[in-house]
Amino acid sequence: MQENRHQRILQIMQRAAKPVTGSQLAQRLGVSRQIVVQDMAILRASQVRILATPRGYILADRLEHSPQRALIACRHGRKEVEEELNVLVDHGIKVVDVIVEHPLYGELRGLLMLKSRADVRRFMRKVDNTHAELLSSITNGVHLHTLEPPNASALRQARAVLRRRGILLGASSRKRST
Repeated sequence: MQENRHQRILQIMQRAAKPVTGSQLAQRLGVSRQIVVQDMAILRASQVRILATPRGYILADRLEHSPQRALIACRHGRKEVEEELNVLVDHGIKVVDVIVEHPLYGELRGLLMLKSRADVRRFMRKVDNTHAELLSSITNGVHLHTLEPPNASALRQARAVLRRRGILLGASSRKRST
């Protein structure tokens, strides 16, 4: 029964045009959300590359990857999160993740996969509705973002705006290839 459910989860995710939430999977499978979370853990442990994003679960091979990625370092409080993210997506930049350095666990990363103001609004609603702490709260607001800019000019322009607003840390961002 469990293996059959795992196969159904994979089929649903392969056919989905966008991320699928745990609640949507639970409803379609007739199980609780907690069973879906458990199934996802089992699938991941069996080497199925499933990513959990704020918009839902997605198979890693379904993601579009830009050949050029950049890291930026930022520091700000809770009130500036939406502003920071909107600056980036307004320049056509995909915000892949947020990264913080935890004193005990080392690097912690949360997938964001934000490409538009609508994505940012959904993310901010989730922040407000869950009352969950942002990862950057454990580092006094300091964090990194992995970005996928459409071009170098868009990245330069977004960085300039973030710098003027006092959000960007340091003189430059590091580029890296994937």
